[in-house]
Amino acid sequence: MKAKLILSLTIASALLPAALRAEEGAGGHYMPGATASAVDAMPGKTGFAAFNFFTYYNGSADASRALNYAGSIALGVEATAYANTVGAIYQTDLSLLGGKYAAAFAVPFVWMEVSAQTQLTGPRGRVLGSSVRDTASGVGDITFYPFMLGWKALGGDLKYDVRLGIYAPSGGYDVGQIANTGRNYWTFEPGISASWVSSKIGTEVSVFAGFDFNTENDATDYRTGTQFHVDATVQQHFPLLGGFGGVGANVFYYEQLTGDSGSGATLGSFKGRTAGIGPVVSYVRKVGGKDIAVEVKWLPETNVTNRTKGDYIWAKIGVLF
Repeated sequence: MKAKLILSLTIASALLPAALRAEEGAGGHYMPGATASAVDAMPGKTGFAAFNFFTYYNGSADASRALNYAGSIALGVEATAYANTVGAIYQTDLSLLGGKYAAAFAVPFVWMEVSAQTQLTGPRGRVLGSSVRDTASGVGDITFYPFMLGWKALGGDLKYDVRLGIYAPSGGYDVGQIANTGRNYWTFEPGISASWVSSKIGTEVSVFAGFDFNTENDATDYRTGTQFHVDATVQQHFPLLGGFGGVGANVFYYEQLTGDSGSGATLGSFKGRTAGIGPVVSYVRKVGGKDIAVEVKWLPETNVTNRTKGDYIWAKIGVLF
């Protein structure tokens, strides 16, 4: 399988908004599957790639599990979100330490609905509850990658890179609303990736890992702790209809390493964790002189702490010019 047919769809981790995932809003900017396989690696040659990611998520939390949403304590959360992200990456011919420099961005457009039982402390310390259902739509938190540096080895079969992602608080955010398209804080995400696709036998092994460092949400005085996440994909690629098909599995693991802090962290350190595994299929083909890649995957969460538990469905398409 030609390495140059593997497109960079790259970097859309900011797709799902504040109401879906532990910590404040039950999660951070990272989303499982956003960067997980060879189609998410750097292009490997000088050029421009455009991409579109569609994501669906549906999840819920047990009624006994309290989650903190934009200053509200919520029980029995049920959340559904659709996100469509457009973006681009440009790999230059500028060399640094033997690698090639690239930059990227991703802009998500989000629709979501969240329902829950919220708790408020009333007069004389009485706990008051009410059923709430909120919807939100619009631009989410935009992701920038001002620095990506990639290398190739093993005749081009192996591509690896280091990168810095920045999630900007560009999405809508209202205190007390349990559905928000943004998180109202910045996240800085240094990461590494390695993707090997054998040109002889078509086997792929890809690994992507990163740490997320978050600033404080100044609207709620809440600072989400540092998170670690890793995604890995194993696929077998094969000739199909003039291109290359692929079938395999994607596994992910996410864990919050440090506790939450600030006066708004009323539930304590509230560390989150999630893990899961699911199938992935892909197809890559040259059309009109341009490389086009499509990938679809289903990622059910199997082991969750302090987050909603559900399923992610991804549909990715990218074009390398």
